[in-house]
Amino acid sequence: METKTKSPEISRATITLNSLIKINNDRYEGYKTASEETQDSELRSLFTKFSAQSKGYAEELKKFVPNGKTTGYDEDIVTGKTQRVWADITSAAGSKDKQAVLNSFEYGEDTALKTYDTILEQAEHVHPEALNAIKKHRLELKKGYDTVRSLKENYKSRF
Repeated sequence: METKTKSPEISRATITLNSLIKINNDRYEGYKTASEETQDSELRSLFTKFSAQSKGYAEELKKFVPNGKTTGYDEDIVTGKTQRVWADITSAAGSKDKQAVLNSFEYGEDTALKTYDTILEQAEHVHPEALNAIKKHRLELKKGYDTVRSLKENYKSRF
C-alpha cells in the first residue's frame, strides 16, 4: 500500500480517516459544481443535499484526526478513478439527458459505497467512535444510493 504523506509518523488510523475525508471533499466539490450546472430542479436538490452531506461527513471525520494532520491518505483507496467519478458527474450534470445524469449519479454513489466498504474491511485500527461515524455515513450513503436507483428506475419506466 502506498500512501501520500509528508510525515512518516502519521498513523494508519489517520491515513484511513484522511482517505475518507479526501473522498468526501471530492464528492462535496463534485456535487456542488453539479448542482450549479444542472437545469433540472429535482437533480439540483439532490446534488445540493449530497454535497452538504459530504461536507458534514468530512468535518465530522476531521474531529478524529490527531493534531489536524489531514495530509496523508491511502492511494490504494483514493485512486484517480475515484476522483474522476465526481468530474464525470459534474460533466453529466449539464446534460439534458436525465437518464445519463442519473446513470452517472448512480455510479458515483456506488463508488462512494464501495470505498466505505473497503475502509470498513480494514478498520480495526480506527478508534471506535470514528468507526461508528464511518458506519453511520455508510448507512446514509446507502439510502442516497437507493434514492438514486429509484429515481433512475422511475424515470426509465416513464420513457
